[in-house]
Amino acid sequence: MAIEVFNRFEKKYFVKEEQMTRVLSEIEKHMTPDKNNLNRETYSICNIYFDTENDDLIRSSLSKPVYKEKVRLRTYGIPKKDDIAFLEIKKKVQGLVNKRRTKIKIQDAYRFIENGGKIGVEQYMNVQVLRELSFMTQKYKLYPKVMIAYDRMAYFEKQNPDLRVSFDINIRARRNHLKLEEGTQGEALLEAGMWLMEIKTSKAMPLWLTGLLSREQIRPVSFSKYGTEFKNYLSSKKDKEVIYA
Repeated sequence: MAIEVFNRFEKKYFVKEEQMTRVLSEIEKHMTPDKNNLNRETYSICNIYFDTENDDLIRSSLSKPVYKEKVRLRTYGIPKKDDIAFLEIKKKVQGLVNKRRTKIKIQDAYRFIENGGKIGVEQYMNVQVLRELSFMTQKYKLYPKVMIAYDRMAYFEKQNPDLRVSFDINIRARRNHLKLEEGTQGEALLEAGMWLMEIKTSKAMPLWLTGLLSREQIRPVSFSKYGTEFKNYLSSKKDKEVIYA
């Protein structure tokens, strides 16, 4: 059964292409790759982020409040129209991330948002999470705003499955064709060859991992995929206003 509730701290780092061989060699001494990452192959993650008409959720998030929240629809790989996805609430309070999600058919997820959080409940859904999502959809009057996709490698520590390390590359986004089944094409959010590493755990990092970060001089960064896309969008919008002024 897929895990539907997560509580953990998440820290982010940039890793350059020339560092990846050394970093992965050390990671693989202590961690097991995700079943979709055999031979260091990546798998795609596709997301639709929902927000208010005036982008209040991402604007609030960028102001670095004590509490922030996001709603998104996620699939692993490019789905077909009748596939199952995850509709998620992601909350962050003083650095602790709480993620709650329910399985839902993709077309039902679109209707759920369009209908203001109303939908017939199926047996496979997490009813409590669906109630929370319904409340947020009605409270904020959510709309699909942006598609963000990336290619991922992920690892779990052999003796401690609580520790997860992921590496994302080719992070891209678009603000049109906001259906996950329409593919992962979009504009790049990071320079070519740059990986985003995320360390996720509810406990302290093991010594071998802190040692690796120190040797490679990999420092924590503040980076949000949706936040970066939104800042790029505002910058592009401002440039167009200047051109047509």
